[in-house]
Amino acid sequence: MTDALAIAPAAPDDPADRRRRILAIVGSSSGNLVEWYDFYCYAFFALYFAPVFFPSGDSTSQLLQTAGIFAVGFFMRPVGGWLFGRIADRLGRKTSMMISVLMMCAGSLLIAVLPTYETVGTLAPVFLLLARMIQGLSVGGEYGTSATYMSEVATKGQRGFYASFQYVTLIGGQLLASLVLVTLQTVMTKEQLQGGGWRIPFVIGALAAVVALFLRRSLAETATKDNLDSKDSGTIAALFKHWRAFCVVLAYTAGGSLSFYTFTTYMQKYLVNTAHMPTVLASRTMTVALFTYMIIQPFFGWLSDRIGRKTNMLLFSGLTMLLVVPLMTAIGGTTDPVVAFGLIMTGMIAISFYTGISGIVKAELFPTHVRALGVGLSYAIANSLFGGTAEYVALWFKNEGMESTFPWYVAFMLAISFAASLIMPNPKRHGYLDGDGTVEEALTRKTRLVAA
Repeated sequence: MTDALAIAPAAPDDPADRRRRILAIVGSSSGNLVEWYDFYCYAFFALYFAPVFFPSGDSTSQLLQTAGIFAVGFFMRPVGGWLFGRIADRLGRKTSMMISVLMMCAGSLLIAVLPTYETVGTLAPVFLLLARMIQGLSVGGEYGTSATYMSEVATKGQRGFYASFQYVTLIGGQLLASLVLVTLQTVMTKEQLQGGGWRIPFVIGALAAVVALFLRRSLAETATKDNLDSKDSGTIAALFKHWRAFCVVLAYTAGGSLSFYTFTTYMQKYLVNTAHMPTVLASRTMTVALFTYMIIQPFFGWLSDRIGRKTNMLLFSGLTMLLVVPLMTAIGGTTDPVVAFGLIMTGMIAISFYTGISGIVKAELFPTHVRALGVGLSYAIANSLFGGTAEYVALWFKNEGMESTFPWYVAFMLAISFAASLIMPNPKRHGYLDGDGTVEEALTRKTRLVAA
């Protein structure tokens, strides 16, 4: 067991120590990229395999059914957050991350070889649901453990910058899935993609997961033996001694996840179904937007190291709450890819105040022995209820003739995130990584003031 990274770091200006930490970030984030690539291939290729797995009908109805299975995959995340958080807090971050990426490999490979509705009837969507449940379990465990690992391996004063690479690779996974989609759209016809070309990205994902597994074998452990051996490590009872922090994370993750999936996963379908932009043009627009979104994440992580995590969170929730309704209305009314790109990026920049620090802002609120469980489970619950259902809820509103209601729903959840950001203590003073570890005491004082 190697404790040096978390317990006795070398001087911040030690080149060898810096290289070691950078390699650790690269190793952990490589698996993160593969996990999210596999997960998002489903969303990006749904336009092609929806008719293959479900009976014939209008495109919105078929997409609604695939979105429902996408949402069910999210509902497995709390189980994954609990299971892999417990593994990470009791057996180590490295062990948890290796198991999660191996499980994602299995889920992606299963989708690649699934029979269609024409072949096995109603069993086809059942098998698809099973594969998505495996992937949901894996991703539910991946987020909390990788966020914890990246936060612990970073040096003081640079934690936001280092931790931002979790969303660089998360968005990178989406971008890679989008690039594969655009490439296949270029070399294959729509009929070829629907006939079996949609299986190719899932084969690529399964092979990439094997590579990530070997990269993660070289990671050093960041949790100490004493913390792993503690009887309270990774237990729900120990976690809920920090229930106030857990509730704050739930609240601001709800708005963060919902807005993130609205402007990323759902946006491609919104451009096609609502703005009536051609499918290929919508895919290319989102590819450029996702690439730009990805490369700006480290700036917002770096910014949080200067202005504080709390300020970042207030800017995110306040700005996005005010912008989401006019932005979604304007995007739905344009077929110009340049205009759509500018509008989408405006929303993504506002959301970046959160996504650039998403992992670290949670990790700082929990002590080491329940950190992976606290980060993973709180994120997974909020992400499942609000992020995972974003596409389904949006399509349901559209199907019911109330599409304009959806952005107001997003704005309402962002208002809750804004309130949570106000209550959240300043991690520099009260956090468990760089502060004095008095998060619960600070939250108790703030909630009493709000109640008064």
